[in-house]
Amino acid sequence: MATSPYFDVRVHIHGPLEGVCSPVWLLTPLQPIAWQSCFAVLRPLCLMCSRTEWTHRSLHHTVLNEIAFSLFLFSFCADHPYSEDDSSNLDEMPLMMSEEGFENEESDYQALPRTRLNRRPRGLGWFLMGGWRMLCGSCCDCLARTCWRKKELKARSVWLGCPEKCEEKHPRNAIKNQKYNFITFVPGVLYQQFKFFLNLYFLVVALSQFVPSMSIGYLYTYWAPLVFVLSVTMVREAVDEVRRFQRDKEMNGQLYEKLTVRGEGAARSHSWPGRGNLWGGGGGGNQRIPADMIFLRTSEKNGSCFIRTDQLDGETDWKLKIAVVCTQRLAAVGDLFSIRAFVHAQKPQLDIHSFEGNFTREDSDPQIHESLNIENTLWASTVVASGTVIGLVIYTGKETRSVLNTSSAKNKVGLLDLELNRLTKALFLAQVVLAFVMVALQGFVGQWFRNLCRFIVLFSSIIPISLRVNLDMGKTAYAWMIMKDENIPGTVVRTSTIPEELGRLVYLLTDKTGTLTQNEMIFKRLHLGTVSYGTDTMDEIQSHIIQSYAQPANGVAGGATPSRKPTAAAAAPKVRKSVVSRIHEAVKAIALCHNVTPVYEAGAGDGGETEAAEAEQDFNDHSRTYQASSPDEVALVRWTDSVGLTLVNRDLASLQLRTPSGQTLTFHILQIFPFTSESKRMGIIVREEATGDITFYMKGADVAMATIVQYNDWLDEECGNMAREGLRTLVVAKKSLSEEQYQDFESRYSQAKLSVHDRSLKVAAVVESLERELELLCLTGVEDQLQADVRPTLELLRNAGIKIWMLTGDKLETATCIAKSSHLVSRSQDIHVFKPVSSRGEAHLELNAFRRKHDCVLVISGDSLEVCLRYYEHEFVELACQCPAVVCCRCSPTQKAQIVTLLKQHTSNRTCAIGDGGNDVSMIQAADCGIGIEGKEGKQASLAADFSITQFKHIGRLLMVHGRNSYKRSAALGQFVMHRGMIISAMQAVFSSIFYFASIPLYQGFLTVGYSTLYTMFPVFSLVLDQDVQPEMALLYPELYKDLTKGRSLSFKTFLIWVFISIYQGGVLMYGALVLFESEFLHVVAISFTALILTELLMVALTVRTWHWLMVLAQGLSLLFYVCSLFFLNEYFDLPFITTWVFVWKVLAITLLSCLPLYIIKYLKRKFSPPSYSKLSS
Repeated sequence: MATSPYFDVRVHIHGPLEGVCSPVWLLTPLQPIAWQSCFAVLRPLCLMCSRTEWTHRSLHHTVLNEIAFSLFLFSFCADHPYSEDDSSNLDEMPLMMSEEGFENEESDYQALPRTRLNRRPRGLGWFLMGGWRMLCGSCCDCLARTCWRKKELKARSVWLGCPEKCEEKHPRNAIKNQKYNFITFVPGVLYQQFKFFLNLYFLVVALSQFVPSMSIGYLYTYWAPLVFVLSVTMVREAVDEVRRFQRDKEMNGQLYEKLTVRGEGAARSHSWPGRGNLWGGGGGGNQRIPADMIFLRTSEKNGSCFIRTDQLDGETDWKLKIAVVCTQRLAAVGDLFSIRAFVHAQKPQLDIHSFEGNFTREDSDPQIHESLNIENTLWASTVVASGTVIGLVIYTGKETRSVLNTSSAKNKVGLLDLELNRLTKALFLAQVVLAFVMVALQGFVGQWFRNLCRFIVLFSSIIPISLRVNLDMGKTAYAWMIMKDENIPGTVVRTSTIPEELGRLVYLLTDKTGTLTQNEMIFKRLHLGTVSYGTDTMDEIQSHIIQSYAQPANGVAGGATPSRKPTAAAAAPKVRKSVVSRIHEAVKAIALCHNVTPVYEAGAGDGGETEAAEAEQDFNDHSRTYQASSPDEVALVRWTDSVGLTLVNRDLASLQLRTPSGQTLTFHILQIFPFTSESKRMGIIVREEATGDITFYMKGADVAMATIVQYNDWLDEECGNMAREGLRTLVVAKKSLSEEQYQDFESRYSQAKLSVHDRSLKVAAVVESLERELELLCLTGVEDQLQADVRPTLELLRNAGIKIWMLTGDKLETATCIAKSSHLVSRSQDIHVFKPVSSRGEAHLELNAFRRKHDCVLVISGDSLEVCLRYYEHEFVELACQCPAVVCCRCSPTQKAQIVTLLKQHTSNRTCAIGDGGNDVSMIQAADCGIGIEGKEGKQASLAADFSITQFKHIGRLLMVHGRNSYKRSAALGQFVMHRGMIISAMQAVFSSIFYFASIPLYQGFLTVGYSTLYTMFPVFSLVLDQDVQPEMALLYPELYKDLTKGRSLSFKTFLIWVFISIYQGGVLMYGALVLFESEFLHVVAISFTALILTELLMVALTVRTWHWLMVLAQGLSLLFYVCSLFFLNEYFDLPFITTWVFVWKVLAITLLSCLPLYIIKYLKRKFSPPSYSKLSS
């Protein structure tokens, strides 16, 4: 019988068996079936051991070895069962990206651990090929950690009203967006400049002129341009820093109220709060909370209030917060200073959705201990929606949740600058090679190394120092053009160093709330199954509601639905209800089934207290506002108010409705089941006071409600129709309960809530017993209004080849609905909702399912995203980047920044982040280009962004017109400036080679400085006004933007073309001058330099695609300056010679020979291979 190969299994045992079993050699021939069985047992064993070595050997062994092998395996597995979900083992199994590996999970067990795959031999080759950089970086990081060791965050105990009892110093509570201070400004700016090879090269060349043997020409010809460059940069950075300082000063100068011992408020600036201080504020204003606090007391009698967290998590939905019970029960505010109490808070953390702490009062007998959670906190940058609150400061400054979730500002460098930096390195290499060739042709005679250095300095104009000056001035000009564009009013350029980045974007990561949407919900549609009502037919609903409540029924309003026992209704035959009755029941259900609370703003002189008004039941419509955790519910309640059924009061036990006739209906709240992301529905059980009827109302998403309502044939179809219109749908249903039915449910529900084990499952089971055969009342459609022109703007960006990712802290359903309504998802594309995953195995299966989808939009939650990135970072990003769009919901601010960083690392493409809230600051600062919108969520995002706009639609013109022009202009400007330096270096090389390879400069003194400044600066810089197509054409054909992402305007190909042009023109100019000059060397300088100036002016004209009157003026002025200087620079020009026709025709002949062939080539290229924009411009 054939046997399987022999396996030598050497198992080094660690962990639970270490010290019990010595290393064992297990050698056995196994039958095929037996081997498969043993391998199934051996596999988890090998994964749990630290080392396992497998080798094939052909050896014969005894039966004793087989017995020992089997006994060992069975004893080990019996004592140590293995779980497939062991996360420590799964961490070592990389996901296979091949079709077979991705489909078959078994391949994970055959893959090597990731730690082994990452091992690389570290030798001399590794050190030379980049290892030195890694070692230097590690040393610098270690030194930085040693010198600037971060303070360890700890838990703390904070006493009420006693900041002096704080054990440690707290950070200053001030906003700081500045990059430097007075001490670090000059060193910081100099470091940012000289970390680039270009500026460092200029510095070394300028310093070399202090060495006499290497001095060539005058010092000012090297130092003046360098000092000018640094001065311009420092002035620009200083202006930006002053602006940031002024903005920070304005924010930190806002006044807040600090509570004193007398219970009065004293005005303090934003930076005053320290741990232990008591802050009082609110009152319905838009003033933000200055620091992280514990909620101690409120003016609301129920001990709770609502806050807005728009700057923290991006949601303008109001969150319910509950005051500490002990302090809320105190008789007066001043009693907070008379009690001896403290709060023990956990150490500062990133998570904005959790908190653990304790409140302790020591002066009571016995001591009062109260646990604190997230509902008792008031985080910094949130807004108290109404009423007044008093809080105890526990975290300040850098320890607050908002600051911990915000990354520090950093200097951004554009891709164009990096590309030019690489080109300058190539030019430096060419410069060294050219100098070495010159020395070699000399024969390495004498002090050849000194001559090599002199030649390097002599050819230093190959890398022109004016390159940095022209590019920086160009960036300033682009920023000015952007801010002066009347089509995008209010646009501000806060970082003027990266305008070209706007023309290279591939990924746009956008916030939802306030960026794509206005976050204003409007009720649009009510569908009853057989009839549908829209915005233009709402008056019919209002007349039906007035009619239903006008009918008398035993003196009780609402006679259209007289009281009856549910048992009798169930026994009676079904009668088709009238339209009036159905509308009445639907509107009544919408007015009752929610978590909305009406709030009445106190008038002047009421001292901020609303209790008196509420006690008198004086419900004034003008002072009423609605608070809720969801804007959808507010929109529904406002709509019921508009049709005649108004919610006028609500507390924890009851709510009151006012009918069109002015009568008040009271309903007692028996039970309430809040909305959760798992259930996707909410419910409420109420008892009507007038009739005693008990009704269970429920509303929720159609996917959750479809299975629990009675059979119907219209719900799915209408939900699809509304979703295609971009409406957010809710299904509303009800169920009438008898007293016996409710009492039975209440007893079972109470028992389930008291359960110690599986409480949530038991409670859900009891509630589900009630959710059966509900009567379907209606389907509602609410629209979240989009910002102006969002749809055409997204379409424009998509046609330009920009992939759009929407990152939001909102719910999955809301994000998906907005993605559809904004046309982020086109009609032909499917949506793949990534299922919630919590383990590596689940993530593996879901990624497999997602990989099979094609041309679909991915929708994923923040929790699932975190799991995928933990185990399958590279694989997930690779799959997500193939999607036309991605929607990430429930994202924290840190996750948003992490996604941006991942895209930058894995794709090497340029990213842009746009948002309007404080929760978007980290994302904006992490992106290559950050855009902030000044909106309802404040100015924090716009102040921290590189570009600030007022509306989302402005991003289209900002990218398609200004971004495109900035990149193409800078690319042309940079290459032309390099051409200007290379052509004079080519002339110098020809001159030196003819005159015995002497390291003598061809042009000295003012000619060198004037060539790059007075004579050619204005025409060359006028290229910043050039454009290939009109702005309207660039917006009409966004496909033109796609070419920019490939970087073809500035590449090694275009660079080499300019190098060949420079060599050709430099050779023609120098050889032509040497051939045509007569007797004196001054004639060579005059002829060649004049021809050089004319050639540069003609080359600018050759490069220009659209003429501007300033370009013509620059050409004329430069030519005039040069002609005038000929009569004053007698040291360089022979005046009698340059005034003769001989000089004129020689200069014109050389110039014509250097430029005419290039004009012919350009004409032929445009004729036979025209660029994409030429057809549009014609």
